[in-house]
Amino acid sequence: MAEDLARDHDLVLTSSEPWTGEAWVDGLSKTGRIRTLQWDAESPDLVSRMMADLDTLETQGWVISGAVILAGSFPENPFGTWTAEALEATWRLNLGFPFLCAQALAPRMSEGSCLQILLDTSIHRPWLQRLPYSAAKAGLASLVPGLAQLLAPEVRVVGHALGVLLPQEGSDAAWLGSRTLLNRIGDPADLCRAVRFAADSPFLTGEILTQDGGRRWVDR
Repeated sequence: MAEDLARDHDLVLTSSEPWTGEAWVDGLSKTGRIRTLQWDAESPDLVSRMMADLDTLETQGWVISGAVILAGSFPENPFGTWTAEALEATWRLNLGFPFLCAQALAPRMSEGSCLQILLDTSIHRPWLQRLPYSAAKAGLASLVPGLAQLLAPEVRVVGHALGVLLPQEGSDAAWLGSRTLLNRIGDPADLCRAVRFAADSPFLTGEILTQDGGRRWVDR
């Protein structure tokens, strides 16, 4: 997504890990300004770090005309084996961190901008081996219309419920594709087109766009 958006946007990229050694980022700077920040959901100083970084960007003349929030872990545990610590970690990264990002970014976004939150199709069909993860994404799904109401009319909010775009290593992509109406899995380019569509649709807010190839309409 960064490679696609860098063609015609200046970008601020965040990661929980240091950016050292990420050579692909250097290639993005050939077309526009690129800044990298480290926002670690596990850090007790996360909120103050966010505020300080955003203050610095503002003093340097950056204007936030759009934002895409993507964060998550994907833990799998059978029901009955989850611990309080595992639940807290799952919800902190998959729900708490995106909320804090939205809270920090929204007041600084320019009028008419779009805040986009990436979810997945577990909001339609919870994954039984990943129920806490699915519950966190359901929380984000309620955040989309809630933020849309709070931030209107200055900022629009759109969610994206994604099906399989990048299958896990060892997954059978052909079988996964056969479970959709379109007989294929998605592609990162599908998401990029949807992000651009939402950003360029001034009458769209509070909605979640689902891209799963029709998977949820196929029998289990």
